[in-house]
Amino acid sequence: MFIRLITSFLAFVIFATPALAREQINIVGSSTVFPFSTAVAERFGKSTEFKTPVVESTGSGGGMKLFCAGIGENTPDITNASRRIKESEANKCSDNGVTPIEAKIGFDGIVMANSRNSDRLEVTRKQIFLALAKNIPDSNGELIPNPYSNWSEIDSSLPNVRIEVLGPPPTSGTRDAFAELALEGGCKEFDFIKDMKKTDKSAYKSLCHTIREDGAYVEAGENDNLIVQKLQANPSAFGVFGYSFLEQNSDSVQGSIVNGVEPEFEEIASGNYPIARSLYFYVKKEHIGIIPGITEFMTEFTKEDTWGDDGYLVDKGLIPLSEDSRNQWSDKINNLEPLKLD
Repeated sequence: MFIRLITSFLAFVIFATPALAREQINIVGSSTVFPFSTAVAERFGKSTEFKTPVVESTGSGGGMKLFCAGIGENTPDITNASRRIKESEANKCSDNGVTPIEAKIGFDGIVMANSRNSDRLEVTRKQIFLALAKNIPDSNGELIPNPYSNWSEIDSSLPNVRIEVLGPPPTSGTRDAFAELALEGGCKEFDFIKDMKKTDKSAYKSLCHTIREDGAYVEAGENDNLIVQKLQANPSAFGVFGYSFLEQNSDSVQGSIVNGVEPEFEEIASGNYPIARSLYFYVKKEHIGIIPGITEFMTEFTKEDTWGDDGYLVDKGLIPLSEDSRNQWSDKINNLEPLKLD
């Protein structure tokens, strides 16, 4: 521990030398937050004296790994995330001398969409679990490898087409949220599985979050635009991505109705849509005052005409926080409050 602290201190001392500092903010992380962060970066570059930040889409998990690796100009200043930082990631940051400042920026719905050339799917979270989980219960309550190849085998009301869902890889926050909100949401509708959470939480999570690997779910990378293109080419397939991409491509794809609720702005904002999650970015406190423009970028992100009800990020598909929540988070962000995990 002592050696690790000395190493972090020396890295900071070297990094803090003005001649070595970068002149451009480096942002990594979530593909879902990427278009919002890019829009703010472009506005920031045009409206201030600072250079336009570089924004990379690495996935939430990949971004956290880079962000928490340490301090210094070869590490990112900000990471975007389509889920909250995990305790293990926060611990890794702490071990490497990184103090994250947490910024909750709004909400997003996760959609399971298909081509407008096909019928719109109406599905429940339980049916999504039965379609995509690696193991499912049979009629006797025994866990078996997923036997379903067609949607109609799960329920006759579902289309008689092969189960083929294109989605993000395990490094993606969208994948994490989809597993938690959609698969687990359906998984725990089985009483004996719900009881398992009390007796064996690890087994419960493994069962409810593990996606099948037999070709029904296809990992399509972090590029959501590529998934949209593949849906246009294959009308029988479905794709998993954020609501903002559905909005941007609503002329060619449509979101499935889940538990009787359509993936619409108002339904997500009100909490009615069952597959919705919070969006974040995290700032490396040790880089503030070293890399030019970080606090100014945070200020730009938290302006009302950026993330507010009528802000330009709403036009990009962001579901805004309530006014009270925006005020609370703006205070935390701009007062540089360090992360506090509940």
